[in-house]
Amino acid sequence: MKKSTEIQSLPIINISDGSEIGKVRSLVVNPEKGSVDFLTVEHEDWQISVRAIPFKKVVGIGEYAVTVEHENAVIDLNEIPIANSLVNKKIRVTDARLMTRKGQMIGEIVEFHVDDESGAIRTLEVKSKSDSYYLDSPHVLTWGKDIVIVKEDAAEYYRETLVEVEVEDISTPREVVIMEEPIVMQEAAATQADGLKDIENRQMELLVGRQTAEDIFSLEGELLIPKGAELTRTDIQSVKEAGPSVFVELTMNIR
Repeated sequence: MKKSTEIQSLPIINISDGSEIGKVRSLVVNPEKGSVDFLTVEHEDWQISVRAIPFKKVVGIGEYAVTVEHENAVIDLNEIPIANSLVNKKIRVTDARLMTRKGQMIGEIVEFHVDDESGAIRTLEVKSKSDSYYLDSPHVLTWGKDIVIVKEDAAEYYRETLVEVEVEDISTPREVVIMEEPIVMQEAAATQADGLKDIENRQMELLVGRQTAEDIFSLEGELLIPKGAELTRTDIQSVKEAGPSVFVELTMNIR
């Protein structure tokens, strides 16, 4: 696997003649597949049109370069509507916020890891104020421009190191306890409550101290938090009480 930042800015080498075609400018993500489908190419002579390399045309991604068989692996995106559409969607992944299906904000994506053979996004590196962890991509439901939506139980599958992600079976939560059925039900209820509390704490830590980029209003039009305010726990709680849509509005307008 490769970090996205390890791929960006790498020179692109044509192995048929050893020439440098350009450098990797960005990774184009397909939100339907959860994969990198194209690498856009930066070249001083291509200022007007946007050129890219389909990931399937990449021979290899090494420490020092991306290699392709021939210069004709590079395409003009203006001539490929599907590719151009993906670029215009601007799915960046990095810096996107991570939200559960039921609207709990649980972190911010600071990096993602790509299968250098297929282009599939394998792992997300997520960070809050107090900790960082890894989450496998099968837990993702929606790859959005600003927010990535994950399954409700995603927090049960957080990993502390990337090594664990590569070795362990993602179908198994970190802790599995086999007990008699009545105890299991009690433990499950307690675990769920603890999980929700943990998510809320992470959510709070992620937002406290950030500044609002816009005025935040209640559904009735009342100003809750002015633009430029530094968020406190009281502010965040008041927005939560104002309703889910108001809270989402807040998370979309912080810096």
